[in-house]
Amino acid sequence: MRVITYGTFDLFHEGHRRLLERAKALGDYLIVAVTTDNYDDSRGKLNVQQTLMERIRNVQNTGLADEIIIEEYEGQKVQDMQKYKVDIFAIGSDWLGKFDYLNDYTKVVYLDRTKGVSSTELRNEAGVLRVGIVGAGRIAARFVEEARYVSGVSVEAVYSRNHGRAADFAERCELQWANESFDDLLQHVDAIYIASPHSSHYDYAKQAIEAGVHVLCEKPMTLTKQATAELYALASARQVVLVEAIKTAFAPGFQRMVAVARIGTIGTVRSVDATFTKLVSEGRELHGDEGGSISELATYPLVAIVKLLGTDFTDVRTYSYRPEGAEVELFSRIDVTYPHAIASARTGIGVKAEGDLVVAGTRGYVYVPAPWWKTEYFEARFENPGKNKKYYYKFDGDGLRYELAEFAWLIRNSTPESFKLRAAESIAIADIIERARAQATIIS
Repeated sequence: MRVITYGTFDLFHEGHRRLLERAKALGDYLIVAVTTDNYDDSRGKLNVQQTLMERIRNVQNTGLADEIIIEEYEGQKVQDMQKYKVDIFAIGSDWLGKFDYLNDYTKVVYLDRTKGVSSTELRNEAGVLRVGIVGAGRIAARFVEEARYVSGVSVEAVYSRNHGRAADFAERCELQWANESFDDLLQHVDAIYIASPHSSHYDYAKQAIEAGVHVLCEKPMTLTKQATAELYALASARQVVLVEAIKTAFAPGFQRMVAVARIGTIGTVRSVDATFTKLVSEGRELHGDEGGSISELATYPLVAIVKLLGTDFTDVRTYSYRPEGAEVELFSRIDVTYPHAIASARTGIGVKAEGDLVVAGTRGYVYVPAPWWKTEYFEARFENPGKNKKYYYKFDGDGLRYELAEFAWLIRNSTPESFKLRAAESIAIADIIERARAQATIIS
């Protein structure tokens, strides 16, 4: 029986070895396909650290592969099944369902994740970062999905105040631990991703930082300037990496758009208008002190404003629509004034508007169509349309992989802050959100 499996095999660790052992056990001849750098890039795999030849040697050194080939392009698997007369295609169960189409050519076997691989083994292997998740909701599940595209990262554990929910999540996502306490989680991991309700972010982040655990915290990190500043100060003092998980800030297209606007392509930037709305009929967004369009969505348009105009704003004015009987505002416009520019952030959870971004300059403007927060395409437009220029960039998956890749890079390189989202920028965003929520003029 001829068996084939595929992988990047970067920073080869015990989990890789056990997958190869289990694939080998399915037959008597194992073919291992190692992906090229270009193919990894095309499929959205980030943070690959070793060269193709180093990764091939990783597989060779196990002595498990009877033959090693290279995967270079999308669709190659179909040809490989026929070319190498493959009887079984084996792949990890985190790809469950992804390769069912290959059943037309061979037998597809999904290998369950090896939970017996200890975190100590992973930690000691070539810098693999063990990550735990706080929260077991929808975004936490998306995070696990996205993490498999970031080399050198292993999501190992989850904690939720509802242990039953955490246990179900761990089983579904094939994590090694569903921790019964937050302290236990911190003992099992090098870093955490906080995806719990807004009001819990500060306490979880502070406790983790004090324990020397790196923190990637969902937006908004906190709802006040002081609390956000305190966390960054503590992280600096403890030499721990702290990053606010605003995925847009780390996306390649958004980063390039900011650069194009700020280097003078459209002259001096004088205005930024950004909109993010979605219609919500039920859920936490519509209730309590944490709900409302500002706390839910304002981080996105504000990151565009702060990245393009800076943190030295002089005034914040907010107008919010909250109908009678509603617990929270359903639409808001936050006007931010700078010494030489103006900006507007519009958010809505009960009002729908075009979700675009316009950056106005003295020579032209940048237009990013909806959904601009997943920037894949933008235009620089001028008075003379003949000078217009279009830009195209990839935005893979849900985008969480970009923030996770940056987070892992910062930790691995002992770099406390990313230029893609600085501490001062997160603090400024928290400041604007705090003012907007507290000082809004309400209309009904």
